[in-house]
Amino acid sequence: MKKVLTIAGSDSGGGAGIQADLKTFAALGVYGMSAITALTAQNTVGVHGVVEIEPDFVAKQIDSVVTDIGADAVKTGMLANSGIIHAVARKIREHRLRNVVVDPVMIAKSGDPLLRSDAQKALKEGVIPLADVVTPNLNEAGALSGVKIEDIDGMKEAARIIHRLGAKNTVVKGGHLPGNEAVDILYDGRTFREYRYGRIDTKNTHGTGCTFASAIAAGLAKGASVEDAVGQAKGYVAMAIRYSLSIGRGHGPTNHFASLYRESEKYALLQDVKGAVLRLKISNVGKLIPEVQSNLSMALTDARSIEDVAGIPGRIIRIGESVATLADPDFGISSHVARIILTAMKYNPEMRSAMNIRYSEEIVKSCREAGFRVASFSRDDEPGEVQEREGSSLVWGVSKAIEACGYVPDVIYDEGGVGKEAMVRVLGRTAGEVAEKVVRVAEGLEGRGKT
Repeated sequence: MKKVLTIAGSDSGGGAGIQADLKTFAALGVYGMSAITALTAQNTVGVHGVVEIEPDFVAKQIDSVVTDIGADAVKTGMLANSGIIHAVARKIREHRLRNVVVDPVMIAKSGDPLLRSDAQKALKEGVIPLADVVTPNLNEAGALSGVKIEDIDGMKEAARIIHRLGAKNTVVKGGHLPGNEAVDILYDGRTFREYRYGRIDTKNTHGTGCTFASAIAAGLAKGASVEDAVGQAKGYVAMAIRYSLSIGRGHGPTNHFASLYRESEKYALLQDVKGAVLRLKISNVGKLIPEVQSNLSMALTDARSIEDVAGIPGRIIRIGESVATLADPDFGISSHVARIILTAMKYNPEMRSAMNIRYSEEIVKSCREAGFRVASFSRDDEPGEVQEREGSSLVWGVSKAIEACGYVPDVIYDEGGVGKEAMVRVLGRTAGEVAEKVVRVAEGLEGRGKT
C-alpha cells in the first residue's frame, strides 16, 4: 500500500486539518501518517484557540515516520509559524521527500488566521520552492502573488507569479469566484489547464482545501500524473461536497466517505430490488400490470436525481398470471417511477421505493382492505402550465396527494385523463416492502375472485 504523510494542524471539529487528511487518505486507498504542527480548538463556527507545537518536535515526528515507514507523498497544511516552516523545509530536503503537495493554509473558513503574518515570507522561501504542487485558494493566491484576483485571467497571472517562487505546478482554486461553475487553474510553467465542475449549492464546505490537497497527494503516491491527480481530486471533492454533512451551526464538513458509502449502498440496493422482483415473479401479480407495463424502483439515501434511482430495464411485463423482466436492475432507468419517489422523499426521506400497477375500483378497494393508507389526485385539476412542462405532471399529482393528507401514503392513484392511463402507485421504504404490498393487493383480489 502506498503511504502519504500529512504535516498539518489538528481540527478538533474533525472537518479540516489532520482529521480531513487522514479521512481522505483512507477513502482513496493509501496509508495515512501525520506530523502535527498545531492543536486548534475549532468547530464549524470558528477557531477558538491555537497551541503551536515546538518546531523540533514537529521535526521529530517527521523523522520517526520517514525513517521507519517511509512516504510516497507528502502533504503540508497549517504550518503556523516560521520556525515550523523552516523545520519542515529542512526535513523535506534532508529526507529527499517526493510528491510534495503544499496547501498554503493561511485563513480558516470562518475567517480566523492560521498562519502568522510574519511567516508568509518563510512559506514563500522555505516550503513552496520544494513543492511539486501548491494549491492556494483565491485569498492565498492573492497574498502570495500580490495580484488582486477577480476573474480567470487574474488566477492565471497569480499562478505565473507563484510558479516563479519555485513550485513545479500551481493550482489556483477558483471556488470563491462567482458563476455557475467552480473553475480551478493548473499551471506547470508552460501551459494552463482548466478543471470545471458545476457549482453545488451548500454552505457545508469546511475542509475542502485540505481534502483537495490530500486527494492530489494520494493520487501522486499511486503513480498518477499531476494532471490526472488534480482531476481525480476535483471529482472526489465535488462528491464530498455534494453529499456534505449538515453538522454544527456554521460551515459543516464535506463527506469524505461519500463515494465509498454510495458504492456500498448501490450494491445493497440493487440486491434489494432483485429480491423484490423475484418475490413478484413467484406470485400471481400479473393481473396488476397496466397496459404501459410496470416498474419497481428504489432510490439511494439522499437521492438527488433520476440517476440515483434504480429500476428495471425494459420494465416488468405480464406473462399470464405472472410477471417477467428482461434485465437486472440498474440506475437511471425509469424516469416516471423515479419522479414519484424523488417527490415523495421531499416529504419523507424514508419513502424511497415505488411501483406502478393497474387502476381499477377493485384494486383500490383491495388496497384499502389491506390496511394501506390511500390518497388520490385528479388530472382534471392539473394546471395548464404543468401539462405543458415535460415531466412535471407526476410531480404535481404526487405532491398534491401528499399535501392533501399530510403524509406520504402507501398508495396514490388517479383515474387518468386525456392520453393518460389511470394508475395506482404503491410506495414504501424499500423495494422489498413495496413488493410485499403489491402481493397483498393481488391476494386480496384473488380472495374475492376479482380482477
